[in-house]
Amino acid sequence: MIRYLWFDLGYTLVKTNREEAYQKALERMGVYRSGEEIAIAYHRSDKLFMREYPGVLGKDSRAFLPWYVGTLNYNLRLSLPIEEVLQAHRDIARECPMKWQAYDGAKRTLQHLRSLGYRLGLISNWDESAREVLARNGLDEELDEIVISSEVGVEKPHPDIFRMALDRGGVSASESLYIGDNYYDDVAGSQKIGMHCLLINAYGSLGIEELSYRPVIAGIEDVAAYLGHPGLPLEITG
Repeated sequence: MIRYLWFDLGYTLVKTNREEAYQKALERMGVYRSGEEIAIAYHRSDKLFMREYPGVLGKDSRAFLPWYVGTLNYNLRLSLPIEEVLQAHRDIARECPMKWQAYDGAKRTLQHLRSLGYRLGLISNWDESAREVLARNGLDEELDEIVISSEVGVEKPHPDIFRMALDRGGVSASESLYIGDNYYDDVAGSQKIGMHCLLINAYGSLGIEELSYRPVIAGIEDVAAYLGHPGLPLEITG
């Protein structure tokens, strides 16, 4: 029986406005792509890096950004000078800094899951900014335990970070469900110690065609239904 739900952070609970920023950078270079096209290109690029270059996306972006932008442009069917694209992107970032923001409904979803009797935790590969991101979005107050790689000295998919979380939560692996968007960090890592896992992939099988893993959900709003409960109640406004 599942008693404890553990979440990844980036692109599970929070996201940036990177698609909008990249669209503006391209427009400054006289190129147009729709927001949906850019979102799908980012999705494909993320999944490629997760599969082929594990751990890279969590490092200093200066180490991989030109490489990533080349992949992004390939997925957008563009052939542009990388340095010019990067400069346009830097200009946009100075005018409108990108911040990690909670997905719409993320906080309400966590509250709903808590109301159903589940305890909630976080297991994330993140730097020292993780707690600020959580607090700014009001997510920290919905979590019973928070385990961050930069604080504990071990990263997913190493099983020790999952073991630490279970010890802190006082729960067994078989009573836990992990929810994250990176198969190679989240699913492979949590399964090493016997945890159940839900893989988030907003576009069905897109970008993860090489995997036969199931279950896959579109986002955390689907967690309650997966567990056999009603979904998030409609928000009453006005």
